[in-house]
Amino acid sequence: MHIDSSVLLNFIVALGIGLLIGTERERNQQTSQNENTVAGVRTFTIAALLGAVSITFDFWLMVVTLVCVTVFSATAYFIRTNNDPGLTTEITLLITVILGGLAMSQPLLAAGLAVIVAILLAAKEPLHAFVRGVVTRGELNDFLLLAAATLIVLPLVPNEFIGPYEAINPHNLWLVVILVMLISALGHIALRLLGGRIGLQVTGLLSGFVSSLATIGVMGERARQSPALLDAAVSGAILSNLATIIQLALLIAAISPVTLAALAMPLLFGGVSVAIYGAVATINTLHHRTDEITVPGELVSVKNALSLALVIGVVLLVSAMLQEWFGQTGLVIASGTAGLADAHAPSISAASLVSTGKVSPHLAEMAVLVAFSSNALSKAVMAVASGGRDFAVKFIPALVFQLAMVWLGWWLF
Repeated sequence: MHIDSSVLLNFIVALGIGLLIGTERERNQQTSQNENTVAGVRTFTIAALLGAVSITFDFWLMVVTLVCVTVFSATAYFIRTNNDPGLTTEITLLITVILGGLAMSQPLLAAGLAVIVAILLAAKEPLHAFVRGVVTRGELNDFLLLAAATLIVLPLVPNEFIGPYEAINPHNLWLVVILVMLISALGHIALRLLGGRIGLQVTGLLSGFVSSLATIGVMGERARQSPALLDAAVSGAILSNLATIIQLALLIAAISPVTLAALAMPLLFGGVSVAIYGAVATINTLHHRTDEITVPGELVSVKNALSLALVIGVVLLVSAMLQEWFGQTGLVIASGTAGLADAHAPSISAASLVSTGKVSPHLAEMAVLVAFSSNALSKAVMAVASGGRDFAVKFIPALVFQLAMVWLGWWLF
C-alpha cells in the first residue's frame, strides 16, 4: 500500500502540535498541583490526531468530532471540584483538535498557531501580572480606542484626494493619527516599565516619541529644580532628538517610501550622530543617581494625534496653494514656517505631495530638512526657557551637531 509522503508529514505535524500543547498543559498541572485537570499530554496528542483523521475522511466528521469534544470538555468542567476551575484547558483542547485538522491542509500555519498557543499558555503569570499590575483601567480604555481607530474607522475612511487642489487624502491623515497614537502608546508603556529604574536617559528617549519639544521642556525644568541631575537631564533631552529622527522616518515611510529613500542618508547621519552624542553623555553620568520622573497619564493622546492631523491637513493645503502660486519655493517656505511648531506635520505633508506626484522626492527632501532645521531652533529656545543657561549650554551643542550632520548627509549624497 502506497502512502503519500506529504500526508504522512502532515500527520507528523499534527502529532507534534498535540505533544507541544499537551506538554505545556501537563507541566502546568504539576506546577499548580491540580489533580482535577481535564487533560494531559496524552489527551492533547490524541485530540490533535483525532482532528487530523476526522478532516481527512470528511468535513462533517470533523464537525461531529468538535461537538463531541465540546460535550466531553463541558461535562469535565462542571464536575470539577476546585473553586476556580477556569476554562483554559477546555478551550485549548478544542483548538488542539482544530489545529490538528488544519495541519492536514496548512501544516506551516497550524504549527505556527500551535507555537503561539503554547507561548500564551506558558506566559500565564507574566501576562496576568502585566494586565493586573501594570496596565491601568484608563490605559486599557485608550488601547481599545486605538484598536477601534485602526480596525473600525480606518477601513471606512475614503482613500482618495479631495478638497481644494486635491491636496488632502483622509485615509493618509487618519493613518498618521493611528501611527502617532501607536508610537505614543508604546513609549508610554515602556516608560512605565523601565523609566524609573534606568534613569532620565531612557525616559527622555521614550518621551521623545510623544513630543521631543515637550520632553526638552520637562528635562530643563528637572535640571533647574535639581542641579545635581543636570547632566542626566541633558542626556535625556539629547536622546529625545533621536526619537524625533526615528518617528520622522516611520511616519514618512508609511506615507511615501520614495521620500524616505531620498532622506535616508541625512536621517541616518542625524540619527547616528545624536545617538553617539547621547551615549557618550549617558556614560559620563552613570555615577549619578536618578530619581523618578512623572509618567504621562494617558496611554494615547487623541487630542494631540488629531491636532497633528489637523496641522498636517492645513500645511498640505497651504503648501499646495503656495506651490500653485510660487512654484517649488512655496513648499519650502510653508515647511520652514510650520516646522517652528512641529517637524512632523510639514514633513508628512511633503511626503504626501510626493505620493500624489505633485512634487519630486528631492524637493520634498529639502522641505523636510528645512522643517527639521526650524524645529531645532524651537528646541533651542525651549532649552533656554525651561532649563536656563547651564542646561542650554550643554544641550544646544548636541542639537547643533545633529543638525550639522543632517545637512552633511544631504551634501554628501
